[in-house]
Amino acid sequence: MENRKQDKKQTRFQPGLYKTLTSYFIKNTLKGKKRFPLVLMLEPTHRCNLACMGCDRIRTAAEGDLPVSACIGAARECGAPVVAITGGEPMLYKELKQLVNGLIADGKYIYLCTNGVLAQEFIETFTPNPALTLNFHLDGMDATHDKITGLPGSFGKAVESIRTAKAKGFRVSTNTTVYKASDPEDLEGLFGLLHSAGVDGMLISPAFAYQSVEDENIFFNRGEINEKFTRMSGFLKKYPLINTPIYMDFLCGRRQMRCTPWGNPTYNPLGWKSPCYLVTDGYFDTYARMMKETDWGRYEDGKDPRCANCMVHGGYETTVTRMAFTNPLDGLKLAFWNFSSSKKR
Repeated sequence: MENRKQDKKQTRFQPGLYKTLTSYFIKNTLKGKKRFPLVLMLEPTHRCNLACMGCDRIRTAAEGDLPVSACIGAARECGAPVVAITGGEPMLYKELKQLVNGLIADGKYIYLCTNGVLAQEFIETFTPNPALTLNFHLDGMDATHDKITGLPGSFGKAVESIRTAKAKGFRVSTNTTVYKASDPEDLEGLFGLLHSAGVDGMLISPAFAYQSVEDENIFFNRGEINEKFTRMSGFLKKYPLINTPIYMDFLCGRRQMRCTPWGNPTYNPLGWKSPCYLVTDGYFDTYARMMKETDWGRYEDGKDPRCANCMVHGGYETTVTRMAFTNPLDGLKLAFWNFSSSKKR
């Protein structure tokens, strides 16, 4: 498959993605659509090689994997320009390479999420493409991360995979979940290490308080989130975050926003998940039914008690993207932020 032309200037996001999002947003707005997705959260498998302490997927997993045809069909059905392949652990999905190639052929931008433990074979045998970003999940330095995953050595394998991916020419980002007990100094050490490894962008987000997770003491409320992220805001500015500055202001309590729960629809072996990636009230057989029959106002306004302490990036960064297209000042701020992102290493 012929690769798309490589972007000449390094930015937090590909310039081509900005162009795609802009035309997509204008097209849907002109059609009079009030709600349309930006990112499809695609879970081709719920199988995982880890049992991380703050994750609910291992507890609510469905048996069986999705066929590639269903995955491609779901991406076409909802029309989102970006697809996050998640799970479970996507590296356990036997037809992963076929799926990624199929989505690229359809013009999608892909974030392939992985814990990194099994990523080496994919990295060594797949050809890098500017439409593909490998996204590694790391929640702290070695001792912290290995404790969260429950697998000694998982941190080392992930970092090794990151270095291999960068050496081969992949675009690489990371995702870090912050818990109540997360140590800011430990996270600063992690970000310094990732920066030195050449990671293109780093995403950070407070954990969501899943009801299925027995140890609820690992999660925190909004006030505690504001305090934690305000404390970390100084050192976070040194690194190429892919969290927008508007969202970071929200995490620090300097700005208020409403969630956009329909912006990141989830499709997995059980069907279309409603209402969002984090909260499950039911599943639908089609995207159209899910959009029509979900009471979106309940979640947009935060009326559901499960939304009370949620400040996770999925629902709110989508809000920021919408603001960029409706508020010129916010749009200029985000454009400048993206194109001035690259830090000298």
